Amino acid sequence: MQPSTVATRLALVLLLSGVSAYGQTPAAQQPPARQPAPEQRDRSLTTVISDSWITMKIHSQFVPDEALEGSDIDVETRMGIVMLSGTVANEAGRTRAVEIARTTEGVKSVNDASLRIAPASVGTAGRASEAARRAGRTVNDGWIKSKIYSQFLMEDALNDSDIDVETANGMVTLSGTVPTKAGLARAEAIAKATEGVKGVKNNVKVAAR
Repeated sequence: MQPSTVATRLALVLLLSGVSAYGQTPAAQQPPARQPAPEQRDRSLTTVISDSWITMKIHSQFVPDEALEGSDIDVETRMGIVMLSGTVANEAGRTRAVEIARTTEGVKSVNDASLRIAPASVGTAGRASEAARRAGRTVNDGWIKSKIYSQFLMEDALNDSDIDVETANGMVTLSGTVPTKAGLARAEAIAKATEGVKGVKNNVKVAAR
């Protein structure tokens, strides 16, 4: 074999080896898989919006709203449809209650046909406390109900609960379900500690798993 032929073949072998070595990146050196953006990862962690959550969220927004002073509003939610009933002090209160409900996340529609305008009254729950007077709010049955719901909304022990709050003359009745005994005790404790509450009847059950 001629020296030139040997040199040519050797050069060809080296060339092919170079393509193999440099034309491909070893698996260990492959760039890491692109991670999803933070907002994409967070989508799977979003809270499931239940009817009970919607009810509590609406009530929690009623508490600090001045237009709803003296109101006594009940909120019922079914499959995202909200029904408002009870009383408000004036037309402005009615408009504001509907607006709050409609803009709450998860709400599909609002029915306010049973929401009546009636003169504001302190009622038998009574005389507003000194703290409430300073805050310009009357502690009536409607305020107590919304206040309890607003506290339930922030309580981790009551996640996945479905609690109904009824208030009459300062007496609170709780019904519905909670996932744990700890949630049961916490719901009652919150209600009892709420300003204006005279007593609590706890009919809440621990839901079977």
